[in-house]
Amino acid sequence: MHPVSYLLPFILPIVAFAHDDHAHDDQIPLDYVKYPYQAQYPGDNTVMADSVFSGITTFAKLPWVQCLGKHKDESFDIAFIGAPFDTGTSYRPGARFGPAGIRAGSRRLTLYGGYNVPLEINPFLSGLKLVDCGDIPVTPYDNKFAIQQIEDGHKELLHRKTFSPLGNDSVTGEPLVPISKDGKHHPRLITLGGDHTIVLPLLRSIYSAYGAISVIHFDSHLDTWKPQVFGGAPSSQAAINHGTYFYWASQEGLIKNGSSIASHGAIRTTLSGPADYANDDDSGFQRIEAREIDTIGTDGIIKKIREVVGDRPVYLSIDIDSIDPAFAPATGTPETGGWSTRELRTILRGLDGLHIVSADIVEVAPAYDTNAELTTMAAADVLFEVMSVMAKTPLGKVQK
Repeated sequence: MHPVSYLLPFILPIVAFAHDDHAHDDQIPLDYVKYPYQAQYPGDNTVMADSVFSGITTFAKLPWVQCLGKHKDESFDIAFIGAPFDTGTSYRPGARFGPAGIRAGSRRLTLYGGYNVPLEINPFLSGLKLVDCGDIPVTPYDNKFAIQQIEDGHKELLHRKTFSPLGNDSVTGEPLVPISKDGKHHPRLITLGGDHTIVLPLLRSIYSAYGAISVIHFDSHLDTWKPQVFGGAPSSQAAINHGTYFYWASQEGLIKNGSSIASHGAIRTTLSGPADYANDDDSGFQRIEAREIDTIGTDGIIKKIREVVGDRPVYLSIDIDSIDPAFAPATGTPETGGWSTRELRTILRGLDGLHIVSADIVEVAPAYDTNAELTTMAAADVLFEVMSVMAKTPLGKVQK
C-alpha cells in the first residue's frame, strides 16, 4: 500500500469541497470575521460581548498608539499611559507590572457596550478620541533617571495638540477658553502606575501647563512625610519615595498650598506621632479619614471633597490601597479598614462636574492578586468612573 493511500478517504472530501463552489452555500468561510477586535464600540441595540479576547491587550481595547514612538504627531483627547516604576516602595515591590495588570483587568469594560448608567454617558462614544499610548520607557536601575524619564514622557504627551476643540458652553452657548495657566487646550492623561513615587514627576509635568494645582488624593497613607522621618533620607535620592513625594511637591510649589486646596481621602495609617499631621497641614492638605464613611456616608465624603477643591483645576491621584484589601489585596502597602470598591466608585462619580485635568492610579502589584484578578479589575473599574467624569466636563470656561 502506498504510504498516503490510507489518507485518501479524508483528503478526497476536502478536495471535493474546495472545488464545489455550490456544495455549501450556507457555510461561513473559515476566514470570515464579522466583528474585528478593534471594531467600533457598540451603542444602543448593537452587538455586544464580541471579540473580548482578540488582539493585543490595551486599556478597554482602546486603539494602541505609539505616542512616544513613531506616532509622535498623533493627537488625542484622553490617553492612558503606563509608568512601570516601583523602586520607591517601602514594603512590597511589584507595581512595575501594574500597567500590564490594569490593562488585563480592563478587558471586560466594553463587554456590554461601555455605557455608564449612573453618570449617563458612554465615554467611548462621547466624541472624544481616546487612546492607549503604551508605557513610558523607565529604567529599573537608576531612580533619578527613571523619575526624569517619567516627567519627560508625561510632559511630551501633555503638550500634544488635542484632537477635539473645546467647543461652546452647554448652558450659555458661549465659546469656552482653556483653564490652563499657559492658555492652551491640553489633552488629559491617565497614568497607570507604578508606585506612588511617580506622582512627583507627574506633578512637575502638570505644573508646566497649569501651574500650582489643587489635588484630590485617595490613599490609606498621607504621603507627605518628611524624608528624615520616612526612611531617614540616607541620600538625596532615597529621600524621594512613595511616602514623601507630596512633601517634595509642596516644597517645590507644585501644589496650591494654603487652606482648602488639597484633599486626602480614605486615610487610616498609623503615624510616627501627631507631628505627621502637623506636617501634612503644612503641605496644604485636608484629611478625610476612612472611618468617617461610617458617620457621614459617601454623600458626606463627596461634600467635603468638593468644598475643599471648589471649582479649581484639579489633579486626581488614586492609590489602590484606598480600597480595603478584602476587595483589592494586590498592593504594595495594604491597610485594613478601607473603603469598598463600590464606595470608592460612588465617591468618584460624585466628582462629576469638576475640572479633572489628569489622573493616575498607582500601587497595583498583580503578583499579590488572586486568580480572580480582583485588584486589577477594581483598578480598571475605578478608571472607568474617572474617564466618564472627564468625558462629561471639558477643560474650559466661559470668558468673563
